[in-house]
Amino acid sequence: MHFAKTLAALVSAAALVAPAVPAQAGTAGPRWTGAWSAAVQRPSPGGLPGSSNWSQAGFARQSVRQVVRLTGSGVAVRIKLSNLYGTAPLTVSGATVAKAAAGAAIRPATLRPVTFSQRPSTVIPAGRELLSDPIPLPIRALDRLAVTLYFQGTTGPATFHDISSATSYRASGDHRFDPRGTAFTGTSTSWYFLSGVDVLSSARGAVVTFGDSVTDGTGSTPDADNRYPDQLAERLVAAGRPLTVLNSGISGNQVLADHPLFGESGLARFQRDVLDKPGVRTVIVMEGINDITYPGPAVTAQQIIAGHRELIRLARARGIRVVGGTIMPFKGNPWLYPDGTPEPFALEQVRDQVNAWIRTGGEYDAVADFEQALRSPADPDRLRPEFNVRDGQQGDWLHPNDAGLNAMAAAIDLSGL
Repeated sequence: MHFAKTLAALVSAAALVAPAVPAQAGTAGPRWTGAWSAAVQRPSPGGLPGSSNWSQAGFARQSVRQVVRLTGSGVAVRIKLSNLYGTAPLTVSGATVAKAAAGAAIRPATLRPVTFSQRPSTVIPAGRELLSDPIPLPIRALDRLAVTLYFQGTTGPATFHDISSATSYRASGDHRFDPRGTAFTGTSTSWYFLSGVDVLSSARGAVVTFGDSVTDGTGSTPDADNRYPDQLAERLVAAGRPLTVLNSGISGNQVLADHPLFGESGLARFQRDVLDKPGVRTVIVMEGINDITYPGPAVTAQQIIAGHRELIRLARARGIRVVGGTIMPFKGNPWLYPDGTPEPFALEQVRDQVNAWIRTGGEYDAVADFEQALRSPADPDRLRPEFNVRDGQQGDWLHPNDAGLNAMAAAIDLSGL
């Protein structure tokens, strides 16, 4: 009873804080702060060759259990569900949260029902997102949370996040309160409808990592939470710095152009995926490689720089600190250089020009020099070989392995956040 009264008082206090207002240094008292996020995308077959997912078919009389790692501590959580790309209202028949065990199993003592406006079910209109009620569940930073959604009816195509580098689980029937994982026989490596988890805490704010596949974690070990934002969160926890980290990367994303498989442009989604996150204090922007390399009309360095300047302007208008991340090397990537064709020098020139502006232009508040941290001393346009190998095999010279992603996290000055 004492905890329930304390939680009620904390929730009442937190309700007075607008979620989109950046958390300022020295702000006292609990507030809602984002502790995990996924940038949502339109239903599609997926952006990787041979990939498959459940987004186009959706769900009917099924439970979906998704395990995410939270980057902040708190006395309560709330979840955000998205029907942003739905074409009809989405009926969520019920939901639960619990601390995750192995695979799809959960820790029974931590199982909690989720309500929406004090009701166990809800309807989310097409094009909208919805926050749950506060859920009393004490959380420590780096705890893994299992969110189980049940759909009694037919959802239609699902708003989702394509490349999660994590396993989601599906079962027939209502298994919200099932602590075992045995019923969850279907698996996927995408996230569905779940777009955020917030914690009620005294964290000083959230750091949003904004970008493309390298931020998203493409190529990292599945279910290991080794994306660079995850490893940045580990550094912050080890250093005793009360900042959460949110991942707003989308594989294949561009600064300037929308894509049916790879999301709306960075400019179009920046409001939703950065500015609207609760407690956002700092954003790290690393994006532009896909603008440079995708087929179609050539994009100039000045066009990409103009896009970055607009992102800086939008963040500064909200009092958010902006860190620029240099664009990674990609020489040797087989998609860009098939059949041993000569390296397209013009593409490298564009990347070099954008990186020079990020480093020396003085327009970002700080710089995270990812290129410097990952490039080969023998060939600055190529990844270090040790950051390219996965499971004993050569990688694609574009997406760093877990060691390379750790080097990225280590390249960020924590004091600049």
